[in-house]
Amino acid sequence: MASLDNDLDPVLDKDGVRLTVDDAIATVTLTNPAKRNAQSPALWRALTEAGRSLPGTVRVVVLRAEGQSFSAGLDRQAFTPEGFDGEPSFIDLARGADAELDATIAEYQEAFTWWRRSDVVSIAAVQGHAIGAGFQLALACDLRVVADDVQFAMRETSLGLVPDLTGTHPLVSLVGYARALEICATGRFVSAEEAERTGLANLAVPVDQLENAVRDLAGAVLAAPRDAVVETKALLRGAQERTYEEQRVAERAAQARRLRDLAGLGE
Repeated sequence: MASLDNDLDPVLDKDGVRLTVDDAIATVTLTNPAKRNAQSPALWRALTEAGRSLPGTVRVVVLRAEGQSFSAGLDRQAFTPEGFDGEPSFIDLARGADAELDATIAEYQEAFTWWRRSDVVSIAAVQGHAIGAGFQLALACDLRVVADDVQFAMRETSLGLVPDLTGTHPLVSLVGYARALEICATGRFVSAEEAERTGLANLAVPVDQLENAVRDLAGAVLAAPRDAVVETKALLRGAQERTYEEQRVAERAAQARRLRDLAGLGE
C-alpha cells in the first residue's frame, strides 16, 4: 500500500523529517527508521520548521513514521560528553546559566506545540514503540490512531528526568492525574488496548490497516466546513481552562460568528 506522502514532492526534507502537502492534507514523516526515529535537537528544529512551512490550504496534518517504530525517544547521544556534532551536549547545557537552559528547552518545546493550532487538526499514526519524546510527540497531536503493536512509555523519570516536551498536560487531560502519574513514575508500557480504552488513542487497528484508518479519519474531518471545525476545536481546547459559565459564553460567541458567516454577514 502506498504511504500517505508517496510520490509527492517534499516541501521540507531534512534531519529526519519530511513534509509533503496534498491540497488540504499535510503529512509530516519521521524518516530515520534505522535509528527507530530517535529524536535530536536537529530533528526538533526541523519539526518546528515544518509547522512554519504549512500552506494556508492545509486543514489536516498527519504525523507518521517510517519503519517499525514511531519513535524510540531521545537519541542517547545527547547524554554523552560529546553530544551531537555542532550542538552543545546536554551536560554542557546543564552547566550553563539558568536563563540559557530555560531558553534552550523552550526552543525544543516549539517542535511539540504547533500541532495544537486551531486552524488545523493533527492526527498521529503510531506504530511500534513510542517512548519518551516519541510518546510526547504523539500526545502533541489532537488525535491518535494506533496500530495494535503500539507500545507507549514515558521513561524520563527512570532516567532521573521529567517529561518536558509538553506531554504532561495532554496526558493528564486524557487519562487523569492518577493514571498519568503511574504511567510516568513506573515507565511501564501502555498497549494499544489500554490506549484505546483510556482515551490515549481514538482508534486501534491492525498495523497493516493503520494508514487507511488515518486516511479515512482525515477525510471525515475534511467533510465538515473548515470554519466550523476551527471554531469547535478552539471551544473544546479552551474548555478545560474555563468555568461552566465561561464556556457557555464562549459557545454563544462562537455560534454567533458562525450564524453571521452563514448568513453572509461576517466581517
